[in-house]
Amino acid sequence: MSLKKFFRKIGQFFEKLFKGLLPELKKAVHVGVTITNAIKEFDLANGGTVDIITKLIPGEWDDKLKEKVRDELPMIMVQLQLVDNTMTLTNKDEIVASAVKTLQQLSGDYRSAFLNSLAIIVAQVAADGKLDWNDAAYILKWYYDNQNVDAIDTNV
Repeated sequence: MSLKKFFRKIGQFFEKLFKGLLPELKKAVHVGVTITNAIKEFDLANGGTVDIITKLIPGEWDDKLKEKVRDELPMIMVQLQLVDNTMTLTNKDEIVASAVKTLQQLSGDYRSAFLNSLAIIVAQVAADGKLDWNDAAYILKWYYDNQNVDAIDTNV
C-alpha cells in the first residue's frame, strides 16, 4: 500500500468517526476550532480588550454554552501559562487579551502547539468532559484539515 493511500484511509477513518459522533460532541469540536480561529484573527488594536471574551464567542451559540466558555477561557489561558503576567491579573478580559496578544506574537511550532492545546481544552469544556485529550486531539486535527468538506455539519 502506498503512503498516499495509507493517509487517505486514515482521513476516511476520522471522517467516519466525526460523522458518528454525538451531536453535542460535534458541536464541542466546532467550538474549540471556532474559538481558536477567532483568537488567531482577533484584531487587538481595533477590537480592544473590553469584553474581548464576548467578541471571541459567536452569537449563535446557546447561552449556557457561551457562559461556560466565558467562565473557563480565562482559566484555560492561565493554565497554559502563556504569559507570566496573567498570573497576577484578575479581570477575565485582561487575562484573555494578554494571552491573545502573546499567542499572536508566537510563530511556528510554539504557536501551533499552544493553539492546538487551546482548541482541545475548549472542546473538552464544551463537551462537559465527554471528550478525552487523545480523542479530541485526533478529531480536532482531522476537523482542522477538513473543515471545508461538505460532509461536515457544524450546525448541530
